[in-house]
Parts: sequence; structure tokens; C-alpha cells
Amino acid sequence: MEERSLFYDPMNEPLAARLRPQSLDEIIGQKHLIGPGKVLRRMVENDQVPSLIFWGPPGVGKTTLASVIARHTKASFINFSAVTSGIKEIKEVMKKAEEDTALGHRTIVFVDEIHRFNKAQQDAFLPFVEKGAIILIGATTENPSFEVNGALLSRCKVFVLKQLEPEEIEELLKRAIKDPRAFNGKKIEIDDASYSFIANFCNGDARMALSTLEMAVLNGEEKGDTIKVDRDIIEEITSKKSFLYDKKGEEHYNIISALHKSMRNSDPDAAVYWLARMLEAGEDPLYVARRVIRFASEDIGIADPRALQLAVSAYDACHYIGMPECTDALAEAVIYMSVAPKSNAVDVAYMMAKKDAIEMIDEPVPLVIRNAPTRLMKELDYGKGYQYAHDTAERLTDMVCLPESLKDREYYVPADQGLERQVSERLAQIKEWKKNKRNQK
Repeated sequence: MEERSLFYDPMNEPLAARLRPQSLDEIIGQKHLIGPGKVLRRMVENDQVPSLIFWGPPGVGKTTLASVIARHTKASFINFSAVTSGIKEIKEVMKKAEEDTALGHRTIVFVDEIHRFNKAQQDAFLPFVEKGAIILIGATTENPSFEVNGALLSRCKVFVLKQLEPEEIEELLKRAIKDPRAFNGKKIEIDDASYSFIANFCNGDARMALSTLEMAVLNGEEKGDTIKVDRDIIEEITSKKSFLYDKKGEEHYNIISALHKSMRNSDPDAAVYWLARMLEAGEDPLYVARRVIRFASEDIGIADPRALQLAVSAYDACHYIGMPECTDALAEAVIYMSVAPKSNAVDVAYMMAKKDAIEMIDEPVPLVIRNAPTRLMKELDYGKGYQYAHDTAERLTDMVCLPESLKDREYYVPADQGLERQVSERLAQIKEWKKNKRNQK
């Protein structure tokens, strides 16, 4: 049990800490886990809690759930920090927990942001989890499949916590206003529109919502025992939105995936929205521009060759002028990619050719299309029988340029979108001409 200073005043704690729920019934949100009859609730109520990993965005109740579980089971609760805890500290605490277990007393070890622990630190917990000396509860905002050691993850039950809905955030705020622990019993005047504004601002983050409310109350107009909070104060406090976005984390990949798939689905509105989400959260515009260049070849290709030109131009614009001036150049490129005709024929052609290049033996280049810069090479028939296409009326020859084992292979099959429809017709004519020419021999 942590000892309090004689000068400790709970009002000095942040509002979110003062109002931290003490039981499952006080927790707002996560009904899919702790609603009546749900699996996590049954585990807690039956006192059969295994080692757990809570995975979810910030401010959704990961730490709160861990502390409620510890309180319900009357176990010791140890909080580890990935920043300050080394291997030595972990082993010392694990040894004490093991001794307590022998005396029939359980220990819950809570590791917030467990993905920040390195492999050696995570491994230090493993033998004690295996022996049941501790109940490990890890919390992470990152996908545990990638960030938690496989051996440790296999011994933990993973629960996914969801972002709180705006209605749940509003319920939380209204409850906070009435709680005597919140503002020393003062009456707070705030309208429903302001609750809704905060709820939409905070991205489902309960901690951010309570912090915003607390800041608004502290800056409100005080008259006796009443504090009036108006919309102007809230708008001033929330002038810069904090985006749920980590340039190295999973949300980074989620949003770039959303951008790519929105363009592929020819949805310019969705595409430009996801673009704005990335850029306003601080993403490097050159990274986005590189992805747009890739998209132009992968998903549009010859259906509209101008797409690649525009994508490269957008990259150059981002390089020359940077943020925020380059936003329109990127938006222009993203919208163009969205409305352009789509074809993945170029990408499919390359992937098929790549598969043959990797899996088959290295076929020699046919002699007919080899260069012969020396006499020896000419004597070995390098270039013998080569036909120069520009010397023919049709600018075509029936030469076979693929190795013998691949001579009938077709990698590029044009789609029927945009310019590629014309390319398809032209390619069909070329193949028919070559077929007829060979049949005449």
C-alpha cells in the first residue's frame, strides 16, 4: 500500500485520477467485456483472472480495469514503468511476489505501455507468469502480436478495448460534474452543446475529455459557489486537436491503408479525408507522396499514364515548398488518383514475372537478342538472325524474345479501363500479326 504524505491533497491530482472508478459498475464503456454476463466480468467476479493484455487506444480504461481487478481480488498491485524499470528491479519484485504467493497472497503486476519494454525485460516476467507467481496485466496501444514477445503473449489472454463513443464520453462528463470529488462541491453550469463539443474533440479518450473539462472549469467565470463554463472557453482550450496518430505505430499503417484503399475504391471524399488526418497529425508529406507514386503504378498503370506523372510532380512540389503549402498539391494528386480509371495489370504482370524469375532456373538470353560487340561473340552466333523492327513496314517482327521454356508466357493482360482499353486492342493486333507471320514459315 502506497503511503501518503501528511500534506497530500487529493484535489492536487488530475480530475481523471480523482474520479477513477472503484468498481466495474462505475466504468463507462467496454460493455462488450464487462457488461452483464460478459467474459471479463465473469472472470473478475469469479476471482479467476489469468494474465492479461489490454490492447486499445489511449484513455479507454486499461489502467482503470487493472486497478479494479486488483481491488476486487484483494491482491497486491504493483505498477511497473517501461522507462524506469530495469531487469534488476523486475527480478527483485518478482522474487518478493514469489515469496508472497507461497504464503497464499497474490500479486498483480501491471505494466503500462508494455510494448516499450525490450525483449530482455519482457523475458524477465516469463518464468513467474509460467509458475503463477504473478498475474501479469499488460496495457498497450500497439498491436501485441508485433510488440509483445511470442512466449509471453501465448500465456496471456488478450482483450481489445474500444474507443469510447461520444455518448459515453458525454455520460462521463455529466457524471463528473455531479461528483463531489471533482470540484469541491461547486456547482458547474455548462450546456449540452458544450458536452457534445468536448466529446467529439477528444477522440474517444476519457482522460483527455476529463482534462479538457477540468481546464474549462478552472478558466470558467466563478460567482460564489457557481462556475459558468461557456463555449468560447472550451473552443479556446481545444484550439489544436490532438490526433490519435503515431507515425511509427499501428494507427500510422491503418490510416495509410485507408488512404490507399479509398483511392482504389474511387472515393475522393474519403481519400482526401484520410490525407488530411495524416498531414494534420504531422506526417511527413514526402512519405505520403511516395505512397501516391506507388499507387499510380500499382492501381492505375497504363489505364492512365498521366497519373504517375502527376504523382511525381506532387512529390516534387512537396519537396520544394513543404508543409503547409504542399497540402493542395497532395490533395490534387489524391483526388486525381481516386477518379482515374483503375487497372492493376502492370502490378500483376510484374508479380508473375518476379515469381518465374525467382522460382525457375536462370534461363539464358536467347542468342538472337544478344549483343555481339566482339568477333568471338559473332562466331558464337550472338545476335544471329536478329530482326530490326524499324526496318519493317509494320515496325514489327515475329522474333521470340523470351527463353524457350517461357516462350508462350503472358504476364501483361490489359484491363478494359481508360487508355488500357486501346492498349488491349493494339496488343491483340500485335499478337495476331505475329501468330500469322509464324504460321507462314
